[in-house]
Amino acid sequence: MRFPPSFLDEIRTRLPVSEVVGKRVALKKQGREWRGLSPFNPEKTPSFYVNDQKGFYHCFSSGKHGDQFDFLMETEGLPFPEAVERLASMAGVPMPAISREEEVRESRRKTLHEVMELATKYFEATLQGRAGAKGRGYLADRGLGAPTQARFRIGYATPDRFALKEALGAQGVPVEDMVEAGLLIAADDIPVPYDRFRDRVMFPITDLRGRVVAFGGRALEKDVSAKYLNSPETSLFHKGSLLYNGFNARASAHKGAPVIAAEGYVDVIALVEAGFSGAVAPLGTALTEDQLALLWKMAQEPVLLFDGDKAGRRAAYRALDLALPHLKPGVSLSFGMLPDGQDPDDLVRAGGREAVDAVLAQARPLADVLWARETENGSFDTPERRAALEARVGEIVGLICDETVRKHYRAELMDRFRRMFAPAATSNGGQRRFKPGEGRRRFNEVREAVRGAGETMRHSAVVRGASAGLPRNEALLLFAVLNHSWLLDVHAEELAELPFLNREAAELRRVLLDAHLEGESEDEERLAVRLKARNLDGALTRVRACAVARHDWPAFADAGRGDVELWWHQRTALHRRAHALSKELREAEKALADDPTEMNWARFLDVQKRLAALDGTEALVEGFGAASGRPARSM
Repeated sequence: MRFPPSFLDEIRTRLPVSEVVGKRVALKKQGREWRGLSPFNPEKTPSFYVNDQKGFYHCFSSGKHGDQFDFLMETEGLPFPEAVERLASMAGVPMPAISREEEVRESRRKTLHEVMELATKYFEATLQGRAGAKGRGYLADRGLGAPTQARFRIGYATPDRFALKEALGAQGVPVEDMVEAGLLIAADDIPVPYDRFRDRVMFPITDLRGRVVAFGGRALEKDVSAKYLNSPETSLFHKGSLLYNGFNARASAHKGAPVIAAEGYVDVIALVEAGFSGAVAPLGTALTEDQLALLWKMAQEPVLLFDGDKAGRRAAYRALDLALPHLKPGVSLSFGMLPDGQDPDDLVRAGGREAVDAVLAQARPLADVLWARETENGSFDTPERRAALEARVGEIVGLICDETVRKHYRAELMDRFRRMFAPAATSNGGQRRFKPGEGRRRFNEVREAVRGAGETMRHSAVVRGASAGLPRNEALLLFAVLNHSWLLDVHAEELAELPFLNREAAELRRVLLDAHLEGESEDEERLAVRLKARNLDGALTRVRACAVARHDWPAFADAGRGDVELWWHQRTALHRRAHALSKELREAEKALADDPTEMNWARFLDVQKRLAALDGTEALVEGFGAASGRPARSM
């Protein structure tokens, strides 16, 4: 549902951010702000601020930032419409009027939810009564005792064709409602509707608000055509859009629990009972795009746990193909493969939590599983076959929509391709090692490169690390904020999240952000007092000394806002890139020292070249400089 902006603004006006946050976080007034411990990370020193005048909260320890609606969505895992409904109720603001048709549909859904709740209670009572002995026996064999049965509201449907129909009918539920809810089977050629679920253990399926919308029934006789039978599609239930245990798993995931997707209901229950409360499962079908989207809302890299057989591998490969077009930076899947012939329930019963932990610790990233699929049964002993594999890799990479992820997958897979067909020699996995003496010579070249060309990198405007004193790029970003405090109105969260190597620079950033939140970032005297109290006045002097007007003019006070914005975007992007490349360079240098192969040498040179290329980069944007009265760049 789309909400009018005026309606959302009315909620924000009536319900200050501090009132919403204060129900979960103990806040203390500090100037014009409220301050408290972060609800997102454990901490001893408060770094969480709320500003009612500006209408937002900001958490420096986690970088999270938002308004009243964002806070409920972050802390309770609510979807936006539900957060709006909750806050509207708290604020006493009536929900927007809906059409007569929508009112009728909503009223009908409410009635059907009540019917499903009555059915759930009936199945629960039946399982625990005399008629439920058979169902309790099955559950006992699977290690699911009474507390587990109650926790997951498991029930039992007797073999009688009309048991549920008569029980709900006695409570005034019309047959038409039972049919519409998917509880009865009815058709033109069926004179009397009868119970859909018979002689089955019943697993309630809830929506993301915890309301029962369907059932999965497990047959107790071997000769039944469908071992598992799900409710049909109804106005409440669309099986490709929900996950079993999704409601509880979502709340657990927001508290830090890993998200694990298994294949069946009992598998999920076993995992939850073993301590993995973020376990979910598709509803009797292969994973769908909607279900994958739900998983990614819970965690950036959920683990898919598949049975350790051919069918399990096929399921993993289907999920892989489903995920490829939707990969984003930081958003992917991991694959946990169980021992052959075991499912998660078997694993838990045999080895408990430790056995599951062991499988999760060996979960493979998507790129690994993809490469294994493409190469596990192939023969690549001719140029044509190798060319076919290379073409296939290109096709697969082309499926990835995100440009950045696609670029990295292409590099990763082609690197694996080159390593696979590198000239054989060898004890080191197929890579050609340098000849005796050559490895030491090459490594010495590396040492010289680090001392020579690497010296340039260490003194670069972008890259210098903490060991070189105050990194120039960190100093420039802080210098720009001192001269253009308006940057914090837009980029405070971004600045807080940037990786800073220097302790003084990080502390100075913290003071500037605190001052901004308390409305004192433009008051030079108050800012000076803050800095002196933290012994940072010397750091401020060093920051100002790093800026050179001829090269760094956009950071100075007389630069135009448009040019400052362009400069800021470029500098922060270069900063992140340089930080990542510096880490990659250290790893490449270590790899070359440990294993002096041609491939490791080439990798080192490549990273070194990319890192050095960042130095001196300037904003190549049409019109850059015009806002500051400088000759505008022309493309």
